[in-house]
Amino acid sequence: MGQQLDKDRFSEAEFARFGERLAEQLAELRELLARPGFGTGPMTIGAELELFLTTPDGRPLPRNREVRDTAGDDRLTLELGRFNLEVNLTPLPLAGRPFAALEKELHETIAVVDSAAAEHGGRSVAIGILPTLHEFDFTHGAMSDESRYRAMSRGFRRLRTEPFRVRIHGVEQLELEVEGVILESANTSWQVHLRTAPADFARVYNAAQLAMGPVLAVSGNSPGFLGRRLWEETRIALFEESADDRDLERLGRRDRRVAFGSGWVRSAEELFEACVRDYEPILPMLTPERDPGREGAPALAELRLHQGTVWQWNRPVYDPADGGHLRVEMRALPAGPTPVDMAANTAFLLGLTSALAVEPVEEFAFASAYRNFYRSAIEGLDASLAWPGRREEVPAARLALDLLPLAAAGLERVGVEPGEAERMLDVVRERVTRRRTGSVWQREALEALGGDRARMVTRYRELALVGDPVHTWPV
Repeated sequence: MGQQLDKDRFSEAEFARFGERLAEQLAELRELLARPGFGTGPMTIGAELELFLTTPDGRPLPRNREVRDTAGDDRLTLELGRFNLEVNLTPLPLAGRPFAALEKELHETIAVVDSAAAEHGGRSVAIGILPTLHEFDFTHGAMSDESRYRAMSRGFRRLRTEPFRVRIHGVEQLELEVEGVILESANTSWQVHLRTAPADFARVYNAAQLAMGPVLAVSGNSPGFLGRRLWEETRIALFEESADDRDLERLGRRDRRVAFGSGWVRSAEELFEACVRDYEPILPMLTPERDPGREGAPALAELRLHQGTVWQWNRPVYDPADGGHLRVEMRALPAGPTPVDMAANTAFLLGLTSALAVEPVEEFAFASAYRNFYRSAIEGLDASLAWPGRREEVPAARLALDLLPLAAAGLERVGVEPGEAERMLDVVRERVTRRRTGSVWQREALEALGGDRARMVTRYRELALVGDPVHTWPV
């Protein structure tokens, strides 16, 4: 969830000064991005994995601080819910064999978390939404004891006083009200970062927007919530609903705080400006003024903090590290089921994005890319998707198979070794051919187990520990 705060209460004067800082830092960012040579260099990738901590019988275990402290690993950070942890993987070059490295580090870090969790009577599970969650798991006491999360909760209450109303209509329907933002903790994701030169940013970002639909369709791992069968990727609806800061005064704003977007972009600056223009701050933490004589890229701390509280499914990131650079953060993929599944999803997404970044994707109707994204979240492999150059919509499963050669060409273009690309994309091909996503497996296993969600989670974890991709799992 980003930067840490040292307090959780703020005055209206601090909110006002924070807004002024945002305007100042936007101007500074514009100058920075216009500087010749800024942010150039080899493409690199990074990733974040959010995990659930559970008891041996699959129920959520609210011990994230204790597990993190026992692990003593700087790659682990606390998430919003006390039953969540985040793993921050080591950035690495995109060229070569990046997906094997991602898979290896995922195995290592999950083992670290498991070992630490075992000392507190628990274990970890990489799954989009934990099926054993109940309504009473989402109390104020379930929130991590961190200033950032207390401040975020207060910031949302400042913007809207009425409860959050969640309505998800899928195969079944879910409607509930909850105080505060704690429902966000029901979602865990696999978030991929791609370092991108400023001159290439808009093309790469738009390509990622178009690519995300078919990739999401083949990656589903969150088929329900609170015992109801909803979307193939229920996380998408649940996150958008549970972090919607719009009250009656703000409903005129088109996009929620979690959103896909409303059009192709022309520059990185456009996205940062919209973030400041359209979304009120909720964490107005002020930092000391920057020393004009200090070397290196500016921190732009307030802008980065604010940007971290607007959760577009594809989000621009400015990072002052390594002289300063931009990244596209791709946030829509679910956690799990296994390291190889997540690495394969990443290869398909980055391969498609790299291939599409040299195509005129902006000539394709944005509304079609928008529909692709939500149809894929709702229906998964059965979604009907549009695509450039095709007159008619086609099933997502068929489209994904047709797009695998394009993804392979994209990976070759950015220097991924052919054998590495082939191994990863073969995982996607087999998953689609066998029609066996994580969501499909969860539904079938739950039916075979007579609806026993706890036994299903236990079986899911057993198979995930073996490490074989989900399309090979027996029910």
